Amino acid sequence: MVVAIRLRKCLDEHKVPYQVLRHHRCFTSSEIAQVLHVRGKDLAKVVIVTADGKQVMAVLPANFQVNLEAFARAAGAKKAELATEEEFRETFTDCEVGAMPPFGNLYGLPTWVDTTLTADDRIVFEAGTHEEAVKVAYADFARIVKPKVADFSLR
Repeated sequence: MVVAIRLRKCLDEHKVPYQVLRHHRCFTSSEIAQVLHVRGKDLAKVVIVTADGKQVMAVLPANFQVNLEAFARAAGAKKAELATEEEFRETFTDCEVGAMPPFGNLYGLPTWVDTTLTADDRIVFEAGTHEEAVKVAYADFARIVKPKVADFSLR
């Protein structure tokens, strides 16, 4: 499998310079960070959250966890919970499960980014497979995705 089709098309259409980082097959964010020699706080991971019954993409540093109460407050939701793979599998048809890029806009999902990631010049994230990651300038990511930013992680 290659970089998710929608992601590659989006980056190319917006003329965003990006670097594809190939690595051996990894399934956890900590493994990917270690293999790519990237600090856990510099690797963005995607978590799908169900907020008041609607799926939302939460993007946060790989070594952090989503604080569901803080996320619900930020999103103005009464309840937020982690979505199961079965609940979001069909949304990401061009991605391997668990390797979704943080571009919720490409999949019809609102995207929220934890404040911590906005301090970085670059963002590294899975690119639709468990064998490839992509590095782009955070400013380019933010320009395309237009995420809502809030503090919703547990460090």
